[in-house]
Amino acid sequence: MPDVTGPYAPGTPCWVDLMVPDQQAALDFYRDLFGWQGEAGPPELGGYAICSLHGKAVAGVMTAMAPEEGLPTPPTVWTTYLATAGLDATEKAIAEAGGTVVMPGMDVRTRGRMAVAADPTGAVFGLWQAGDFSGAQVVNEPGALVWNELNTSDTAAAARFYSAALGVGTTPMEDVPGYSCFEADGRMVGGMQGLDKLPPGTPSHWMTYFAVDDTDSTADALVRAGGSVLKPPFDMVAGRMAVVQDPWGGVFAVINAAGQQSV
Repeated sequence: MPDVTGPYAPGTPCWVDLMVPDQQAALDFYRDLFGWQGEAGPPELGGYAICSLHGKAVAGVMTAMAPEEGLPTPPTVWTTYLATAGLDATEKAIAEAGGTVVMPGMDVRTRGRMAVAADPTGAVFGLWQAGDFSGAQVVNEPGALVWNELNTSDTAAAARFYSAALGVGTTPMEDVPGYSCFEADGRMVGGMQGLDKLPPGTPSHWMTYFAVDDTDSTADALVRAGGSVLKPPFDMVAGRMAVVQDPWGGVFAVINAAGQQSV
C-alpha cells in the first residue's frame, strides 16, 4: 500500500522525524539521497519541515533545540511515532505498564496531538493522535518508510508493555530465530529483536528503515555526501539492507525489500 489515505490503526508506526542541529543541511542531504522535497515550516510550529516524496508527506525534519548551559547537545535521532486513537488514555496506559511519558501530550494546531515516551527497557518513541494529519502518506516504496524495528534489552518485557499500552500483539518469525513481529489490526506493523547481535553497550532503541532501489549504490551515495556505513550491505530474509548514519549521527537502515510490504 504505497499511498496511505486513511488513519493508521492504533499501535502502528505512522510517522518518523529527525531532530538535527542543521535543518537546512539535513534537508539537502535527504533530498539528494531519497529525492525528498522540504523546507523549514512556519515559526509557530518551530520551523518543523514536512518532507514530501512525489508530493506526499513522508517524514519530518526539525532543528534540535540548543541545550541549556552545562548540558550536552541532544543526539541526532530518527524517532518512530506510534498511532493512538486517544493520547490521554495511552499516556495513562504507558505509566501503568511501567513506561515513562518523557514529553506530555501537546496539540499541533489542527494536525493532531503528539507526545514522547519511553518503554521500560529505555527505548524512546513518539505517539501521534491524528487530527487533520494522519502521518506518512506514502510508504513501502523507494525513498519512503518501509519498516520500524524495536531493538531491546528485554524482548519479553517489551512485548508485555506494547500489548498493555498500545494493544499490539507479538508473533515470533519462524524463519528468523530471535525475531518477532508486532501486529496491529491483524497486520504486521513492525519488528522486535534483542541486542545480542548489536555492538556491546547499544541501548534499547527504535530503528527506522527506508526502502531503496539499490542498497549498495545508496550506501555509496551516502558516504560521498558525508555519511557513514555502520553495517555494510548484506542479504537477509527480507531483502538487501545496510545500517547507515547521516553526517550528524542520525542512524537508520536502508533496504531493497524485494517486494515486501510492512508499514
